Amino acid sequence: MGMTMTQKILSKHAGKELCAPGDLIEADLDLLLGNDITTPPAIDIFEKNSFGKVFDTDKIVMVPDHFAPNKDIKSAEQCKRMRDFAKSQNIKYYYEQGEEGMGVEHVILPDNGLVLPGFAVIGADSHTCTYGALGAFSTGVGSTDLACAMAAGSTWFRVPEAIRVDLKGKLNPYVSGKDVILYLIGLIGVDGALYRSLEFTGEGVAELSMADRLTICNMAIECGAKNGIFPVDEKTIEYLDARVEGGYKEAPEWLFADPDAVYEQTITIDLSEVPPMVSFPHLPSNTHAVGTFDKTKIDQVVIGSCTNGRLEDMKKAAAVLKGRHVAEGIRAIILPGSQRVYKQCLTEGLLEIFVDAGCVVSAPTCGPCLGGHMGVLAKGEKCVSTTNRNFVGRMGHKESEVYLAGVEVAAASAVKGYIASPAELE
Repeated sequence: MGMTMTQKILSKHAGKELCAPGDLIEADLDLLLGNDITTPPAIDIFEKNSFGKVFDTDKIVMVPDHFAPNKDIKSAEQCKRMRDFAKSQNIKYYYEQGEEGMGVEHVILPDNGLVLPGFAVIGADSHTCTYGALGAFSTGVGSTDLACAMAAGSTWFRVPEAIRVDLKGKLNPYVSGKDVILYLIGLIGVDGALYRSLEFTGEGVAELSMADRLTICNMAIECGAKNGIFPVDEKTIEYLDARVEGGYKEAPEWLFADPDAVYEQTITIDLSEVPPMVSFPHLPSNTHAVGTFDKTKIDQVVIGSCTNGRLEDMKKAAAVLKGRHVAEGIRAIILPGSQRVYKQCLTEGLLEIFVDAGCVVSAPTCGPCLGGHMGVLAKGEKCVSTTNRNFVGRMGHKESEVYLAGVEVAAASAVKGYIASPAELE
């Protein structure tokens, strides 16, 4: 029986010749990740069980990003707990300050070249599935799993069944990877890929940028998937070669899916048929094409996060906002995904465009995405956000509303004061 990419990675890391869907395995890990919400509980468990030293100081990454820069005393204590543990354990990749280190975990790790094709990665954050864009098996776990894996260097998995998403065609203007994943979630629902591996294939893959792929894999969890994964191609190699120390030239030959790999289901998406999308409250699957619903006035726009905080996203926002101004009464918040992205925005004049347009430019943080800080919503307020979740109370008051969209729709909405397509500005 042939194997998918995910099955091949898991079998390799479990030391098995074959992994079939449903198998229970223990797999060695290449990288572990925790943030300021999930790592302190993991540290408590690690120390309570007297695990001693972590299994490998070079394979653990810690990033305070959810409530950092610290918004209050409790968040400051959380980050200090991480910081002290990382120092005592001599963990190499503790990211909190500087160009390489400050920002959102799922922007920092790919940009620093820490994830490679064929890796098995876990993170105590549900959007760890982002790294499947680089040809890795990457998935979220709980703090207890993280604690045990920090000691053992391995963890258990049930090998997931696979759904193939066959992509063809090319994206239209103002359509990005965010629209593709919202379109898919709208098709299959928030549990349509429950504990499945979403494996993206087809000629359309080559039409997607790495930022598009990272965004798509980031939100694989929003339709219940265990992981999302893309095949490694020239764009992947080019992306990694510019970021990995010493360069990167070729993915391992064992990584690619077999021709007779078994998929539970195949979903075909013609990229040319995907319109700019918006997810209405209160589920990512409540999707609508922009222009197919009544005018929806808004109070706030957030552009950034682990989903859409990369340099490519910032450039798209700037292209829409340049020479324009946000509508009266609209709060527009721009959050570059990392300090490196922030500096690139500064160098390329994007920050000036944002400020001239009437936006607030925030320090890199997850803050508003989870209703933590830097953009919390009041009762009755509506926000268009490039983040990944719009559950009840996600960004503030339980009677506020979050509308998920791509960067260009969000920027156009800031200018118009209601949910709008960039085409309306032409």
